[in-house]
Amino acid sequence: MAVLNLSWIASWFALLGQLLFFICVALYTGQWMYVMWSFVVSMSVGVPSMIRTWQAAKKQHIQL
Repeated sequence: MAVLNLSWIASWFALLGQLLFFICVALYTGQWMYVMWSFVVSMSVGVPSMIRTWQAAKKQHIQL
Protein backbone atom coordinates (compact mmCIF):
# COMPACT_ATOMS: atom_id res chain seq x y z
CA MET A 1 0.00 0.00 0.00
CA ALA A 2 2.90 2.36 0.71
CA VAL A 3 4.09 1.95 -2.87
CA LEU A 4 0.70 3.08 -4.15
CA ASN A 5 0.78 6.12 -1.86
CA LEU A 6 4.16 7.08 -3.29
CA SER A 7 2.79 6.48 -6.78
CA TRP A 8 -0.12 8.82 -6.13
CA ILE A 9 2.23 11.52 -4.84
CA ALA A 10 4.50 11.16 -7.87
CA SER A 11 1.52 11.21 -10.23
CA TRP A 12 0.06 14.37 -8.70
CA PHE A 13 3.47 16.03 -8.76
CA ALA A 14 3.89 15.15 -12.44
CA LEU A 15 0.43 16.48 -13.20
CA LEU A 16 0.24 19.64 -11.07
CA GLY A 17 3.55 20.23 -9.34
CA GLN A 18 5.54 20.85 -12.50
CA LEU A 19 2.86 23.12 -13.87
CA LEU A 20 2.73 25.21 -10.70
CA PHE A 21 6.52 25.45 -10.62
CA PHE A 22 6.68 26.70 -14.20
CA ILE A 23 3.85 29.16 -13.61
CA CYS A 24 6.02 30.65 -10.87
CA VAL A 25 8.99 30.72 -13.27
CA ALA A 26 6.84 32.41 -15.92
CA LEU A 27 5.60 35.01 -13.45
CA TYR A 28 9.18 35.74 -12.41
CA THR A 29 10.62 35.91 -15.95
CA GLY A 30 7.60 37.16 -17.87
CA GLN A 31 8.12 34.43 -20.50
CA TRP A 32 4.86 32.49 -20.74
CA MET A 33 6.26 29.87 -23.11
CA TYR A 34 7.44 28.05 -19.97
CA VAL A 35 3.82 27.46 -18.98
CA MET A 36 2.81 26.21 -22.42
CA TRP A 37 5.62 23.67 -22.62
CA SER A 38 5.21 22.55 -19.02
CA PHE A 39 1.48 22.03 -19.62
CA VAL A 40 2.23 19.73 -22.56
CA VAL A 41 4.77 17.76 -20.55
CA SER A 42 2.59 17.62 -17.44
CA MET A 43 -0.36 16.27 -19.36
CA SER A 44 1.64 13.75 -21.39
CA VAL A 45 3.36 12.39 -18.26
CA GLY A 46 0.79 13.02 -15.54
CA VAL A 47 -2.40 11.65 -17.09
CA PRO A 48 -1.00 8.22 -18.07
CA SER A 49 0.72 8.02 -14.69
CA MET A 50 -2.57 8.73 -12.90
CA ILE A 51 -4.37 6.13 -15.02
CA ARG A 52 -1.76 3.44 -14.31
CA THR A 53 -1.79 4.22 -10.59
CA TRP A 54 -5.58 4.10 -10.50
CA GLN A 55 -5.58 0.75 -12.33
CA ALA A 56 -2.98 -0.67 -9.93
CA ALA A 57 -5.00 0.49 -6.92
CA LYS A 58 -8.16 -0.99 -8.38
CA LYS A 59 -6.40 -4.29 -9.13
CA GLN A 60 -4.88 -4.47 -5.64
CA HIS A 61 -8.24 -3.71 -4.02
CA ILE A 62 -9.98 -6.46 -6.00
CA GLN A 63 -7.29 -9.03 -5.14
CA LEU A 64 -7.55 -8.33 -1.40
